Amino acid sequence: MKEMLTGGEAPLDVLTGDYLAELTMLILGRDRLKDPARGYARTFLRQLEECLGLARERGTRIVTNAGGLNPAGLAERIRELADRLGIPVRVGHVEGDDLLATGRFPGALTANAYLGGAGIAACLEAGAEIVVTGRVTDAALVSGPAAWHFGWAPDAYDRHAGAVVAGHVLECGTQATGGNYSRFAEHAAGLFLRPGFPLAEIHEDGSAVITKHPGTGGLVDVGTVTAQLLYETGGARYAGPDVTVRLDTVRLERQGPDRVRIHGVRGEAPPPTLKTGLNRLGGFRNEVVFVLTGLDIDRKAELVRAQMDAAFDAAGSRPEHVRWELARTDRPDAPTEETASALLRLVVRDQDQDAVGRALSGAAVELALGSYPGFHVTAPPGRGAPYGVFEAAYVDRAEVPHVAVLPDGTRRDVSAYAHPTLPLAPVAQPALPEPPPPGPVRRAPLGRVVGARSGDKGGDANIGVWAHTEDAWPWLAHTLTVERLRQLLPETAGLTVTRHLLPNLRALNFTVEGLLGEGVAAQARFDPQAKGLGEWLRSRHLDLPEALL
Repeated sequence: MKEMLTGGEAPLDVLTGDYLAELTMLILGRDRLKDPARGYARTFLRQLEECLGLARERGTRIVTNAGGLNPAGLAERIRELADRLGIPVRVGHVEGDDLLATGRFPGALTANAYLGGAGIAACLEAGAEIVVTGRVTDAALVSGPAAWHFGWAPDAYDRHAGAVVAGHVLECGTQATGGNYSRFAEHAAGLFLRPGFPLAEIHEDGSAVITKHPGTGGLVDVGTVTAQLLYETGGARYAGPDVTVRLDTVRLERQGPDRVRIHGVRGEAPPPTLKTGLNRLGGFRNEVVFVLTGLDIDRKAELVRAQMDAAFDAAGSRPEHVRWELARTDRPDAPTEETASALLRLVVRDQDQDAVGRALSGAAVELALGSYPGFHVTAPPGRGAPYGVFEAAYVDRAEVPHVAVLPDGTRRDVSAYAHPTLPLAPVAQPALPEPPPPGPVRRAPLGRVVGARSGDKGGDANIGVWAHTEDAWPWLAHTLTVERLRQLLPETAGLTVTRHLLPNLRALNFTVEGLLGEGVAAQARFDPQAKGLGEWLRSRHLDLPEALL
């Protein structure tokens, strides 16, 4: 926060802070169970204590979703902090997203609709210097202030769409400035050691320039912005509460060092429903990782699996869900014990904590002197911990209040403005480019010619893949089909995979349904948020045209 407030020649108009994710809402829900006065991101207050005076001095307004499940509570804590510091500040907050009390979602721990930017804009219009929200879309933290600053009408869809795209680029912080960037190795060592945070210069027509403060680390170029644009998105339409963004219209243009212009974005009416994120406690989970060293790795894995199965059966408390994964991290004739070892991971889940606690720890510990040679585990299993399950529901927007609580305490309902609800016309499938001419090929990793970024949406995963060059795009579009993806990533073979073309970005975006089971909080998969899925894809070998290498 301090870096963003002090960097650059001119102060920021608005500083945004995105604190929420699907997993965060579960954590805040458990926090609220312990104390109803909590449920917000307390780290925000610690940051604000250092920077409140600086923000006020520079005239920078702060907009954050750190309110989580209790935006009113966080707003009150901010006022108390400001009084203690002797810094007068006008605070507004946004309510209406929390639908738990409606009783519509029995068994849920949290139930929050994704609101848009109208409540934020109303608070800023009323003079708020800090605006606290609960569950708004991540991009609303940017599009709401833009709508306020320029006075956009609700149906100025192209302008709102441009600001939403800018917000999507900013929402994950340094992922837009080289963080988690698949092409980092092509740049100078140390460039990405500590990337600076991105900022957006938004214009009245909805176009924007993504940049960062001078002298900060990292990089802003077409590649880093493309990577973030493809993160956790799907097809050509990116539906939100204020506008449906046409991602197939987005154009990127390098304007100079660390400056990328986003323009040409078209928007359509938003859908008549609001996405609602639901978290519930799914039960209890536990895990143990067996280390298998040296020879006969497969036979050692078979032995310990059979022993654990027999122990569960003998105890009469076999967990409801049992999952084994063998990671062959070993190599032949290894120079160190660690590189001679493979990891066998056992994950168990059940509604009964004892079934994943005592049953697992007892069985694993009792094998210590009577199993495969070299038996040891990375850590002894514990009692078992609760896990959560995320799912999405959709609620008629007319049934969701959207209320701006202004700095003077006045409550303003901003949910009343109407949007057309006519069905949108189908998106025309983009034409494939002309296939590249045949030529010599060489076996090499796919990542030599493409970048990738992957992520999660509940139990689904997405993989965005883009061509490094214009010449590589026709080859990518014709080569990386759904069938080829399933061959390269065998874990996707039995799942529904959809491919979307985004020619303006020289990109393909794949959605893989059900790969992540019940979502990140359930931790059913080795990589529960699919963060490494794109990098796995880039590491797979296939025949690449020599002309592209």
